[in-house]
Amino acid sequence: MRLRNVKNAHERLVSNEKYVITDCKEHKGKWNEVFGNNNPIELEIGMGKGQFLLELAKRNPDINYIGIEKFTSVILRASEKLENLDLPNVRIINVNADDLLDIFTEGEISKLYLNFSDPWPKNCHAKRRLTSITYLPKYEVILKKDGEIHFKTDNIHLFEFSLESMNNYQMLLKNISLDLHNSAFEGNIMTEFEERFSKTGPIYRLEATFRREK
Repeated sequence: MRLRNVKNAHERLVSNEKYVITDCKEHKGKWNEVFGNNNPIELEIGMGKGQFLLELAKRNPDINYIGIEKFTSVILRASEKLENLDLPNVRIINVNADDLLDIFTEGEISKLYLNFSDPWPKNCHAKRRLTSITYLPKYEVILKKDGEIHFKTDNIHLFEFSLESMNNYQMLLKNISLDLHNSAFEGNIMTEFEERFSKTGPIYRLEATFRREK
């Protein structure tokens, strides 16, 4: 679910210069300079209102986090939360995942999170799914050689599609869960969406890496 348009959302978002990056393409290959350290950088695509990413950043001060979200009115909520926090290891960007290769250089990201992405249920829209062949090559470029993708969804059809898509791309899959909240997995951080909809059905999760020798 998405928020309704918020009046003056763009202007309010970009005014938060401490956390919001507006000239993101200028930082390609130099994101460690933005954070002022050489800590690993992890990326969430489709960060929503930021609950997952901000909690990760609180728990892991020695890791840098970047969240991207294409909906201005949604990412504005994350920006507003950050104004009341001291999280120097977080930056957020209001962009589309299509622009990844314009923003990050080869091997710049250590881990990538895809949480409750739009399932694009119609077959004619399959290429828009964030686990489709449209995006997997982009992730392969920006992730380090041992970089991981962590994927969660409540949509069984998207999960099955993702398993097939990643397998066809010769990726290595591990820690596959068909009911995350009733599994032995520890340390799960829930998104806003997950908190709301996990009561109505199972949450599916997997981790994936690329076979660099393929």
